[in-house]
Amino acid sequence: MVVWKGWTGKILRVNLTTGEVKVQEYDAELALNFVGGRGFAAKILWDELRPGTDPLSPENKLVVAAGPLTALPIPSSGKLVIASKSPLTGGYGDGNIGTEAAVQLRRAGYDALVIEGALKTPGYLYIEDSKVEIQEALDTWGMDTFTSERRIRARFGEDAGVLLIGPAGENLVPFATVVCQEGRSGGRPGMGAVMGSKRLKAIVIRGTGEPTVAKERELEELASKAYDEIKSKPGYEKWTKYGTMMTVRWSQEASVLPTYNFSEGVFEEAESLYEEYVEEFKVRQRGCPHCNMPCGNVIAAEGGVEVEVDYENIAMLGSNLGIGNLRRVALLNRRADELGVDTISLGAVIGFAMEATERKLIKEGIEWGDFNGVLELIDDIVYGRTELGRLLAKGVRRATIVVSSDSWKFAMHVKGLEVSGYDCHAAPAMALAYGTSPVGAHHKDAWVIAWEVSSGDRLGYGKEKVEKVVELQRIRGGMFETLVACRLPWVELGLDLDYYPRLLEAATGIGVGFDDLMMVADRVYNIIRAFWVREYHVERRGWSYRMDYPPQKWFESPLTKGPLFGAKLDPEKYRAMLEYYYKLRGWDSNGIPRKSTLSKFGLDYVAKGLEEVGVRLSE
Repeated sequence: MVVWKGWTGKILRVNLTTGEVKVQEYDAELALNFVGGRGFAAKILWDELRPGTDPLSPENKLVVAAGPLTALPIPSSGKLVIASKSPLTGGYGDGNIGTEAAVQLRRAGYDALVIEGALKTPGYLYIEDSKVEIQEALDTWGMDTFTSERRIRARFGEDAGVLLIGPAGENLVPFATVVCQEGRSGGRPGMGAVMGSKRLKAIVIRGTGEPTVAKERELEELASKAYDEIKSKPGYEKWTKYGTMMTVRWSQEASVLPTYNFSEGVFEEAESLYEEYVEEFKVRQRGCPHCNMPCGNVIAAEGGVEVEVDYENIAMLGSNLGIGNLRRVALLNRRADELGVDTISLGAVIGFAMEATERKLIKEGIEWGDFNGVLELIDDIVYGRTELGRLLAKGVRRATIVVSSDSWKFAMHVKGLEVSGYDCHAAPAMALAYGTSPVGAHHKDAWVIAWEVSSGDRLGYGKEKVEKVVELQRIRGGMFETLVACRLPWVELGLDLDYYPRLLEAATGIGVGFDDLMMVADRVYNIIRAFWVREYHVERRGWSYRMDYPPQKWFESPLTKGPLFGAKLDPEKYRAMLEYYYKLRGWDSNGIPRKSTLSKFGLDYVAKGLEEVGVRLSE
């Protein structure tokens, strides 16, 4: 029998169709090999999903997973991973969300929650320690997320952890997200749509226990030292004042600010989106549980409504659409949050429509900078009120099939997931990070662009850049996503990475070094890549190295403005980077894990699963 410390050792399983509830006590091998969070989610989805499962069918599973550091009294530990097979991409999808639900899940005694099946009528999943109930949600089905959450909290208590969906999830928009705390959002690849397909309006969690740790005194001392170090960093005051909104100015100066559907890296009205306007209109600030460097700046948007703003939302709904008024862009952000739709994909699909309008490829179009038109179009997309809205609700990859045979060249996505907020005409390493991200074009796994801009080799395609992408994927997408803890203390303020294996050992009593965590990261990346290959093979979509290419626009259409005028990606040099990336990963020339690589990470059963569906593996 395993005596658990750090981990609870339990996974809660709920079948919405049958009402069956099980508590699974998992073995130490799962914990040691996959740690938690993304690791648990990827392992569960690989093992339990039938190949070719329809993402919006009852057979798909939604995994809500914490890690052994989640909810402990240590820096920025209030995080959860939400994962499933993505209805937007058809591959593995997940998102990270800072939420009180992370704390409450662990207090209730669980490291993960696995939901399958579907309800006949809308409902809530209510968890209070060992009590698990399905309750009706007819009173909030159809409501926006802000109103719904207030009503849910009035019913279940203000201290409850709540994860819910809005009309976008209910209407199965494939880039609908899971929302909490009036604007916190996660699960870009359609995790909200998966909840909607299960007619699950919300997950409500309350717990009365606490995770146990192996070395309580050591953990307290390490955590205290880390908290103090964070506050002593030179950038602390500026960070807590502006958060990620400082990135707008940085991106403009670095010529990577997404502008006019990623056609340019600079925006003529960028100054109107700079961080000083956040200070001017700030109402309050907030952060995730256990965070002492809060990044949530809540401002008064146009009309006086409050909205939490950050870089990605403002870039994608602002400069990318040609809108240069912060309070107006914030109002677009607020409407997206109310409806529960991803702001990054939303900005990308609308940018696609604006460029298609400019090219005269669609009749019912929308012009650059049309704030009122965008505000109306957001509802059109979520509710399917117009032909254009219904088209864009499919995501840019599917929209190209309808618009024109050449529109794929300016559809900004990788593997179906729309690109987040960094233009890569002049950023080869960041383009590779987007191309090889395990969920599609997202910056979360390897935000390499800051390093690349300051590297002194901005336009180079050398091996060092590839190595840096892999390094960051291991740390950001591997270690932080499995522990589960926020990466911002390290990324933004330079908290020493050595804290994390030491905190893990204090929590669990198991001596796990940094290199061990990198081994886990590689194991997780391999099983996620195998999941993609399996699903695409079974569904006859085909798989090749082209799946790891960034959008064609960055290769064909050079920048026409800014200090890097004329820059664009070189396809042959990018291909060489990708080949070296595959070599470092131990994958074949098409990006499929080799049998020997899978064996190295104890994934022989994954190799067998791929071969069983007809995938030919290289040795």
